Amino acid sequence: MPQKKKSPRTTTPKSKGAAKSKDKVAYDEKAIQTLDPMEHIRLRTGMYIGRLGDGTNPDDGIYVMLKEIVDNAIDEFIMGSGKRIDIERTEERVTVRDFGRGIPLGKVVDCVSQINTGGKYNDDVFQFSVGLNGVGTKAVNALSSAFEVTSWRDGAFKRARFEQGKLADEEKGKGASEPNGTRVSFAPDPEVFDRFTWRDEYIRDRLRYYAFLNAGLTVTYNGEDYHCTRGLQDLLAHELGDDRPLYEPIHVKGDTLEFAFTHTSHYGERYYSFVNGQHTSDGGTHHSAFREGILKGVNAFAKKSFAGEDVRDGLVGAVAIKLQDPVFESQTKNKLGSTEIRGGIVQEVRDAVVLWLHKHEEAANTLLEKVKQNEQVRKELAAIKKDARERAKKTAIRIPKLTDCKVHRTDKGKLGAEDSTIFITEGDSAGGAMVQARDVHTQAIFCLRGKPLNCFALERDVVYKNEELYNIMRALGIEDGIDGLRYNRVVIATDADVDGMHIRNLLLTYFLRYFEPLVARGHIYILETPLFRVRNKGETRYCYSEAERDEAMEALRSPEVTRFKGLGEISPKEFGQFVGEGMRLLRVKVGSQTEVARCLKFLMGKNTPDRRAFIEENLIADID
Repeated sequence: MPQKKKSPRTTTPKSKGAAKSKDKVAYDEKAIQTLDPMEHIRLRTGMYIGRLGDGTNPDDGIYVMLKEIVDNAIDEFIMGSGKRIDIERTEERVTVRDFGRGIPLGKVVDCVSQINTGGKYNDDVFQFSVGLNGVGTKAVNALSSAFEVTSWRDGAFKRARFEQGKLADEEKGKGASEPNGTRVSFAPDPEVFDRFTWRDEYIRDRLRYYAFLNAGLTVTYNGEDYHCTRGLQDLLAHELGDDRPLYEPIHVKGDTLEFAFTHTSHYGERYYSFVNGQHTSDGGTHHSAFREGILKGVNAFAKKSFAGEDVRDGLVGAVAIKLQDPVFESQTKNKLGSTEIRGGIVQEVRDAVVLWLHKHEEAANTLLEKVKQNEQVRKELAAIKKDARERAKKTAIRIPKLTDCKVHRTDKGKLGAEDSTIFITEGDSAGGAMVQARDVHTQAIFCLRGKPLNCFALERDVVYKNEELYNIMRALGIEDGIDGLRYNRVVIATDADVDGMHIRNLLLTYFLRYFEPLVARGHIYILETPLFRVRNKGETRYCYSEAERDEAMEALRSPEVTRFKGLGEISPKEFGQFVGEGMRLLRVKVGSQTEVARCLKFLMGKNTPDRRAFIEENLIADID
């Protein structure tokens, strides 16, 4: 699914005196401002909830807001209070009711409006919590047009209502018949989020994870229950779907560490990692320690020195830890940075894997057979890789069709390394415009020579034997594995027509078939470029849909409308704003492995009649 960044849609000529007027602004005591914490949250939302978005991506801000509230309810369950969480959504408003201890009544207002106020700082009260900075609920409050919190404790209650983070009214009373717990209701503020829409499938996916990570907890969303009993083993079963594992998943659960893994016939590795119930989508210390522990455990059991790639190719795993005072690399908590835990996790995973394999002889034999098969395939590919490298040296000193940038993802510590981007585009005309418009420091361009090979159902050696696919590998630096990836973002930039969509699907098939972790880790994007330019003498608007075009035509009156048929029709001067700070990117996200396999088979497999029937049926439906 997409991750979207909005770009300016309007370009208005600047007056000649604009630059001079800026120089006259005085920088003195009057220029220094002090913001109320809640005002700061509304002004700098990205610091607190990441990207805003419009609800079309599961990482958008509205889902982060919901997560912050549910996390508090989960913390109550972790601490042994309440086995049920009820969530309801009506239009834009969401309500979360837990049955925990309830916020202490005298601190209800402070806990949702005063930064760095809460019970999460007390390890006796919350031993394993995600929300440690006292910010999450306050951010939700500040970014909501309406926010209400009610706490029930031992027959008494306290309720407070807020508007845009400001207290509107509060009440308290005795004799309430409600069981202990907290209810939070909020509606994201349209002044902050502009247009947004909740998508139930994203909410359900997140709640399903909560159930997997908290066996025995029941989460109800609009009357639908989510509950599991086997923890991460249920998570793997869900993610694998109809895709049968090679052996029954190894599942180990301790007081502070739980993990499960198995092998499949797919290429690459895939992991799901969690800290105190938080899905760390970008991994971190626990993730890398888990991988290392598996390798050491398998080698210790087999009394061999298998390579890491041989042990882990085809592996699907999940790891969840409970940790006091976890250190995350951002407020959105997508990556764990706590380094002191690494050695302990490696050793615990190693020992548990050795013990499990000794107890399960049949599964252990299947696992070792898979590892040996991976080793054999790797050695066979080594010769093919060598031939491919020799062939590439003879044809070109440099990678054909690559216009490189100066800073790469692998340049650790260098400014711009995290922003390093490669655009894979079709044809020289589009590539030429992008080369002129790009940021030479962080943006590279790779031009395709035509439509790539449909590599669905082909073996891995094809990517080394096919010149175009091999050059993509060379450009990205992934010839010997995805750890060599040279760019943090790999952006597919194709025309908004049938051929462009086909090329996009061919490239996605290539990545999903052979390099799925690139997609799973969020490195693959699709560039959104405008379909229309609507302008009159005073204003220009770039529109990404027919609805935006119609709106612009009505607003500008008698404008000139241009339909961009391809990227090559957009001038380098115009292209600059579409690949600059405001570029709109759709992050490609994957569901379960079964869903990916089914989708690729339908779109790229040898089932033309099925696709034809699907198109005809949907065309008829649209006409009706």
